[in-house]
Amino acid sequence: MKCIVGLGNPGKKYAKTRHNVGFMVIDELAGRYNWKLKKDKFNGKSTLESIDGQKVLLLQPQTFMNLSGESIRPLMSFYQMTPEDILVIFDDLDLPAGKIRLRQKGGHGGHNGIRSIIDHVGTKEFNRLRIGIGRPDTSMPVVDYVLKPFSKAQQEHVRSSIVKSADACEAWMQKPFAEVMNDFNS
Repeated sequence: MKCIVGLGNPGKKYAKTRHNVGFMVIDELAGRYNWKLKKDKFNGKSTLESIDGQKVLLLQPQTFMNLSGESIRPLMSFYQMTPEDILVIFDDLDLPAGKIRLRQKGGHGGHNGIRSIIDHVGTKEFNRLRIGIGRPDTSMPVVDYVLKPFSKAQQEHVRSSIVKSADACEAWMQKPFAEVMNDFNS
């Protein structure tokens, strides 16, 4: 089984914000297959499905970004998953809007959602898909920037990165993550 986790914040208030780009990828994937995410016992919205014989679980933690690990750890235990079975999708200030980067491990880079996952899962070694949201052009505080919608200029690039990210997730269902990294990081 593989688990694809999109990070974000629950509620309409945050739905179209930069911080919710992980949720947007999960919505894109679910939409491709007409899958419905439902509230689960792991404090998230999820669905467990199968594609070409590969079981895949899509998850949107409903704990708010900074507590994402509180949803992921119990789910991993229940389904007896290892960190290698998980792909976490999240926003990255250090990448320009529309760029994506896949990695097999790393630190939290100041991202509180990733920090929570590392703390709860107990390792830095899990697959990640970072989606660029860029940095604020002004003196706007980062916390305000990530909780605002994408600018008009960013929207086309971000839409493209959401589609490309969903494509990478589909590829991971069929290939080793290292191959997917080579295909999508070029």
